[in-house]
Amino acid sequence: MTGFNKGIRKAEVGLKWDPSPVGQPPTDLDIIAATFVSGDAYGAPAYLVHFDSRSPDGTIFLNRDSTDGRGFGWDEVMTLELDRLDGRYARVVVGVVIQQRPGHKTFGHVLNPAMRVREGYTVLAEDDFGSVPGATAATIAEFVRDGSGEWIFRPGVHGFEEDPAAFTRVMGRAQ
Repeated sequence: MTGFNKGIRKAEVGLKWDPSPVGQPPTDLDIIAATFVSGDAYGAPAYLVHFDSRSPDGTIFLNRDSTDGRGFGWDEVMTLELDRLDGRYARVVVGVVIQQRPGHKTFGHVLNPAMRVREGYTVLAEDDFGSVPGATAATIAEFVRDGSGEWIFRPGVHGFEEDPAAFTRVMGRAQ
């Protein structure tokens, strides 16, 4: 550690949206985190964390999962304990994917989508996906180790037109 910078130690990613109108199929958004090792920081993910999994060491996990956007506050919440993540990991990318059953949905079809990234009570980023209305998935946060080994946050929403499986293969590419 250099100077007074402690880097990002523990981050929380929240996602919310309004339920589909009555008579319409439910809208299901999912948070996905991909970890990358230092020797292949922009290649294939070392592992993924999503609604049906957690990281092997328990440092990245989904606290809350919704399949329809019904509920109060943040519908999906993921915690990333970056300070506990093994030193071989150099990068973590967090994304959001819209489940495509039935039919084809983009962020422009989702009612009031929003995301928030924070560390403790400090909000690092907020967005409403307005810049990617035609996308079916988006990366929303990137955490990277700096030269001293501390985690830094790189904000930005980047849209993709991929199905959920394909998105997990391309979400870590350089923007």
